[in-house]
Amino acid sequence: MTAGPAVARVAVDSPLPQLDQFFDYAVPERLREGVRAGQRVRMPLRSGGRIAHGWIVELVEMSTYEGRLAELEDLVSEVPVLAPEVWRLARSLADRAAGCASDILRLAIPQRYVRAEKAWLAGDIDAGPLPADPPPVAGYVPGEVEAGIRAGERMTLAAVPRPVVLPGGATVGAWAVTLAEAAAHALAGDRSAILVVPDYRDQEQLEAALADRIPAERIVRTDARQPGAARFTGFLRASGEDARVIVGNRSAVYAPAARLGLIAIWDDGDPLHAEPLAPGVHARDAALMRQEQSGAALVFLGHTRTVEVQRLVEIGWVRPVPRERAVRPHVVVTAQQASATGPAAAARIPPTAWAAAGEAARHGPVLVQVAQPGYAPLLACADCGAAASCVACGGMLHVPARGAEALCRLCGRGGGDWRCAACEGTRLRRATVGSARTAEELGRAFPAVRIVRSDGERPVLAVDDAPQLVVATRGAEPVAAGGYRAVLLLDGERMLVRESLRVAEDCLRWWSNAAALAAADAPVYLVGVGGGLGRALATWRQDRWAAEELAARRELRFPPAIRVATVRAGRQVLDRTLGEAASLGDAVDVLGPVPEEGGEPGLERAILRVEYGTAGRLAAILKAEQIRVATARRRPVAGQPVRKPPTLRVRFDDPDVP
Repeated sequence: MTAGPAVARVAVDSPLPQLDQFFDYAVPERLREGVRAGQRVRMPLRSGGRIAHGWIVELVEMSTYEGRLAELEDLVSEVPVLAPEVWRLARSLADRAAGCASDILRLAIPQRYVRAEKAWLAGDIDAGPLPADPPPVAGYVPGEVEAGIRAGERMTLAAVPRPVVLPGGATVGAWAVTLAEAAAHALAGDRSAILVVPDYRDQEQLEAALADRIPAERIVRTDARQPGAARFTGFLRASGEDARVIVGNRSAVYAPAARLGLIAIWDDGDPLHAEPLAPGVHARDAALMRQEQSGAALVFLGHTRTVEVQRLVEIGWVRPVPRERAVRPHVVVTAQQASATGPAAAARIPPTAWAAAGEAARHGPVLVQVAQPGYAPLLACADCGAAASCVACGGMLHVPARGAEALCRLCGRGGGDWRCAACEGTRLRRATVGSARTAEELGRAFPAVRIVRSDGERPVLAVDDAPQLVVATRGAEPVAAGGYRAVLLLDGERMLVRESLRVAEDCLRWWSNAAALAAADAPVYLVGVGGGLGRALATWRQDRWAAEELAARRELRFPPAIRVATVRAGRQVLDRTLGEAASLGDAVDVLGPVPEEGGEPGLERAILRVEYGTAGRLAAILKAEQIRVATARRRPVAGQPVRKPPTLRVRFDDPDVP
């Protein structure tokens, strides 16, 4: 008699909603000795005799299915890559978002590399010592953060807005030091930590801060910029028995971790934390769910508090940890004065800020934040001022560089034959100025000062402390050695002209993150923005602004005061889906349907607003409708083309819905 379990319950790796369930397979005798839960396997599907991949979630002695079970085809690998806690997390998040667990598992488990797997199996790598008696988390009430980590609390921390020079000489944001110190405390208790940051810029700073406090062997990096083999090796290291500090972008929240003790997210308002792939689970929601399931501590750290975290604070789910003493940049709110002339007017800088920047540039780097990259990001009709669009596709025209012709952003077609649709004019003018044009104007005004440009086309991670003017787009600001001697925040009014529910919150976050790069006592000038946003930045009370914004959204029933589900489908399918959702009565509020703009022809969109307590029932209804649509019989008719299957797309908490 062969030892080992007889039945494997498998989760199929498929985006089809009808396959988002367990399937029982008989384990053939040749595999019973080596089969384990978490392994990736190949197995047959009854439809069409296909071979599919999946993960063994559970091994049992007997199946509840009364018929004859198909057998597993083979093991893809002997290494269990699906940890039980990761499966529970994926299943819960998929149910919450009306999605498929396999879609989340594809984000959580990287592609297999055989050579990397064999090297890991053969290796005996020393994980290094655990940090002994780590220093306290500086900047906060002594002992508060450390006690919260030990107790597995959910906390939100306002980051100290200062650059810090590490012992090795590198300059990083104080937030990176805070996360490194918190991770050291978790690791000192032989518990793992998962640190999630938006992108590689933040990851470089965080790894530099960790290197001074934690042995390199204990740090695991996982992000999309790594080669596939390196990423898979990091995943295997994280799945071991040794406690680690796992650093990465949004998918790192799903990493396997031995004895998880801390989950920390830096700047959870950054849109890079939102997963664009179905089912579109935000890293913040994944972290909250994993904390609840694991009992680990959870930390939200940022210069600004998001409205989502503010809601969690107000309902008592997250505890704010006070700072030891108030630290804030010296922010000056100033209007863009019409009296500015010459280079100052061309660069859109008020005279007072211009004079401060000129003086600061004699002693060190000065940061100038602008709204958009390029030379002239937007062109308009010189006669009537209407925005200039491509005559072929309707995309916006722009000038990518000095001396270049106007081009369409979408199709790349030249705008030489452009004619204004409103007034028939043919002359173009610059409606906005980008980073390249701003750098050019500053170069003329300060011929003896080096000009550095940092944007999506030419990113710069760090600059030295030499006198220089750094022109950067929002989110692309380099870290300056010792901090910037002055910071100018331009184009504030242009950043606010965007149709989005989050535009004000995003602008406050962009400005706060840039202001936090200033050296102590360095001036920060916010140009052209006043009111509540300007006051929140000048007083450094972003939490108060978040509370006011949440109160306004409650009155209007906007997220995150409630949850929203976006449903896209043809009219017939959409009407049936909305009819099923109507079974929840007044608990669901329907907006629409309206034609889908810029999407697939024939699709319409409806937005369903629902309270948090009812959202789970709505998700179950929408998931059932997706299965019904996917499994509906579509018999071919002789002499007629094959009909395209109907579409039904569901997205909870869609960040793109204005």
